Amino acid sequence: MANPSLLSLSVCLLILFHGCLASRQQGQQQNECQIDQLDALEPDNRVEYEAGMVETWDPNHEQFRCAGVAVARHTIQPNGLRLPEYSNAPTLMYIVEGEGMTGTLIPGCPETYQAPQQGQQHGQSSRFQDKHQKIQRFRKGDIIALPAGVANWCYNEGNSPVVTVTLLDVSNSQNQLDMYPRKFNLAGNPEDEFQQQQQQQSRGRRQSQQKSCNNIFCGFDTKILAEVFQVEQSLVKQLQNEKDNRGAIVKVKGDLQVIRPPRRQSERGFESEEESEYERGRRGRDNGLEETICTMKLKENIHDPSRSDIYTPEVGRITSLNSLNLPILKWLQLSAERGVLQNNALMVPHWNFNAHSIVYGCKGNAQVQVVDNFGNTVFDGEVSEGQIFVVPQNFAVVKRARGQRFEWISFKTNDRAMISPLAGSTSVLRAMPEEVLANAFQISREDARKIKFNNEQPTLSSGQSSQQMRDDA
Repeated sequence: MANPSLLSLSVCLLILFHGCLASRQQGQQQNECQIDQLDALEPDNRVEYEAGMVETWDPNHEQFRCAGVAVARHTIQPNGLRLPEYSNAPTLMYIVEGEGMTGTLIPGCPETYQAPQQGQQHGQSSRFQDKHQKIQRFRKGDIIALPAGVANWCYNEGNSPVVTVTLLDVSNSQNQLDMYPRKFNLAGNPEDEFQQQQQQQSRGRRQSQQKSCNNIFCGFDTKILAEVFQVEQSLVKQLQNEKDNRGAIVKVKGDLQVIRPPRRQSERGFESEEESEYERGRRGRDNGLEETICTMKLKENIHDPSRSDIYTPEVGRITSLNSLNLPILKWLQLSAERGVLQNNALMVPHWNFNAHSIVYGCKGNAQVQVVDNFGNTVFDGEVSEGQIFVVPQNFAVVKRARGQRFEWISFKTNDRAMISPLAGSTSVLRAMPEEVLANAFQISREDARKIKFNNEQPTLSSGQSSQQMRDDA
């Protein structure tokens, strides 16, 4: 029989070891955030395919290394199909423009979409023409959440390009490879979209350039594949088609014929009251009974103004998406925020106290300032549509719309990211006693009262009383 004291000591050492390992990995990530200057970044690499293109930001840039993420932008032309792929990191995909359909391929889940049976009525056998896992439609403003290693494809069934911005959380615990984004392609011969500079990755690229087949099937022996699929080797060679130069986004001839329910009015931008009430009733429930991985909701729209969490007419609105309204985000440890500022309005200075924030400009321009823990301005400039900047955890940031409108999407590295405003009715200064403010800033109690109560707006402000920030820019 094992010695109880020895067993207890072993368990304590095991817990201590894992705790030290986790702390060291966390410390290594935190050491990446020694940032003196931030920039609004354009994509560094662009790869064009038959029916679209992929643009990526350098994952080695210090901003992305600090946040532990990688970012890509996909443009899919009408009738374009982004071939199925999976990655080594949890993913959030935001639909900036367009509409289409997508399939998320989860192993072990049933093929619930089936074609009708065909056959004769006089005793002949019947069979299914096709069956596959669930297909979902997407539209502008949708967030699609994907766990690491789960394959996904997208198809543009609209008349205009589909534009998506995708965040890969490479520092997430689900990724046990390294801090670099890796795409595993199930079809086609796409290029390395991230152009990684690390020596090991460069060697991998040189090896892949020596052959023209880059999908996951290319490395297997054709005889083995023929055996597991129970097909001829000539058909297997089509999976390893070295002559396919269409890339990762291909053109579909005609329409993509799949099994799917008819389109409802809600898919065109209007949600039924019955579904809305049902979803509201489920929010916050997480007992493992009403959702399994096969039925888990993977998509939520945050474009609809009626879903705003913060709204001020003629000023703007903020819509948050977290694990309370999309439970899978608790698993992925990610969340998102969509913001709109109008008429030169601003979002008051604030900090994210439990997450990094990766901000992508969707429309218009904004004046942005970011301040670090030493009170230094690490960014003071304009952010335009299509640019990205990172706000590290606890760094303070303020945004003001340049002109009539600025729209953005922020990806955050915590499933329940929270902010702390510096001004307004919910601010940290509002929560302080007047006497504390007066002594902290060497001002009168009357001035302290002005600082606390002059701005009664929470988070968003019209800023009509002060134009200094714009005048100085």
